[in-house]
Amino acid sequence: MTVEINPKLYVKDWNHMSELFQLVGWDKRRPKDIKQSFKKSAVVCIIKMNNEIIGFGRTVDDGKYYALLVDVVVHPNHHKKGVGTIIVNTLTEHLKGYNFITLTAAPNKEGFYQKLGWKKQKSAYIIPKDQKQHNDHCE
Repeated sequence: MTVEINPKLYVKDWNHMSELFQLVGWDKRRPKDIKQSFKKSAVVCIIKMNNEIIGFGRTVDDGKYYALLVDVVVHPNHHKKGVGTIIVNTLTEHLKGYNFITLTAAPNKEGFYQKLGWKKQKSAYIIPKDQKQHNDHCE
């Protein structure tokens, strides 16, 4: 397994990454939109096995106070093998010193983050983009 931090993004297989989003049940994302979002990220972590991307995650932040982990995705064939833990811990390590490091867990993935020491917030809010997002993320 290879861990890449802030790799050169012009060489990535954005079509494959789009497929990974769909394999884990997330909305369809266009390869060019994925590339654009990754280019604007502060930290990108990509995990490869046999030169194929099997997981990734990234951060969005203001450089000092607030940071957000986003798009933590692991190919279903590699779940429960430590790949997600490597991604989250690697990204979190790069954010030491921030006042707030947050994330929004995918539905039914809360336990994964809790095992890594993440705590549920009392006052996090979202403006849902549609009914599905409302159903998945709102109380």
